[in-house]
Amino acid sequence: MGLLCSTRFLTVVHFQAAWAPQCSQMNDVMGELAKENKHTMFIKLEAEAVPEVSEKYEITSVPTFLFFKGGQKIDRLDGAHAPELTNKVQRLSVSSGGLGGPGAEPPKEDLNERLKRLINAAPCMLFMKGSPQEPRCGFSRQIVALFKDHAIQFSSFDILSDEEVRGGLKTFSNWPTYPQVYVNGELVGGLDIVKELAESGELENTCPKAVTLEHRLKSTINRSPVMLFMKGNKEQAKCGFSLQILEIMNSSGQGLKTYSNWPTYPQLYVNGELIGGLDIVKTGSMEGGRVVILGSKKAQRKRLV
Repeated sequence: MGLLCSTRFLTVVHFQAAWAPQCSQMNDVMGELAKENKHTMFIKLEAEAVPEVSEKYEITSVPTFLFFKGGQKIDRLDGAHAPELTNKVQRLSVSSGGLGGPGAEPPKEDLNERLKRLINAAPCMLFMKGSPQEPRCGFSRQIVALFKDHAIQFSSFDILSDEEVRGGLKTFSNWPTYPQVYVNGELVGGLDIVKELAESGELENTCPKAVTLEHRLKSTINRSPVMLFMKGNKEQAKCGFSLQILEIMNSSGQGLKTYSNWPTYPQLYVNGELIGGLDIVKTGSMEGGRVVILGSKKAQRKRLV
């Protein structure tokens, strides 16, 4: 994401998923916005194809849109909200202006720099006609099918949405046709090359493999010592059951502090009575399964059960 975010112009990154129809709808909105905002870069990333990036930016649902400028994330939009996306792009792109005052035309970004950012937008980038959900030529359809058959992680760019990229990438890569596949910013080739790699068994070694659902689930449930799967998020639950469990979890820790009149954790109880925290236990000693609490008029022995 480094090259992707470094430009002083606005960059909009759509974290999407092939199985989510609302992502396809929002891509249509992005296509229209791209026509109206020539100096704004629009990128589509398969959220599941870049799990490290998705985790870094806390992508928990699709579609999610991140807005970057000058190497910094400046805004975020969760969900398929076309009017809000349009408003954010219009507002943030205006504030992205360059030299010459508010009404001046910003200097055009160098095409080669833009292409470098695009080919490095994901570990495996496919430049195709259309989208993986709706390929608009037979070659693009075939290469998407090959990637899916071999469980390859990839993100894509629709060259039909941007004539400048469509023409410029041919010269940049010295490759005259589409689709084009890049891995870690390096050109692999087109459909014929991908077919050869698939037939020789080298495709999986050349392109990153997709993370299996089982692996994703194991990674997710172990992301934190306590994981809650809910509708919405901690700040805004989207169902009554999720709200109730959040209230219980948020109140239980504070309630014990009030109940015990002890402001910190950990707290040690024996037979329902508060012994204290770490410092109290440190000042005591262990003798044959007993905790001896010092510092009182008479040493108290509590058996741990």
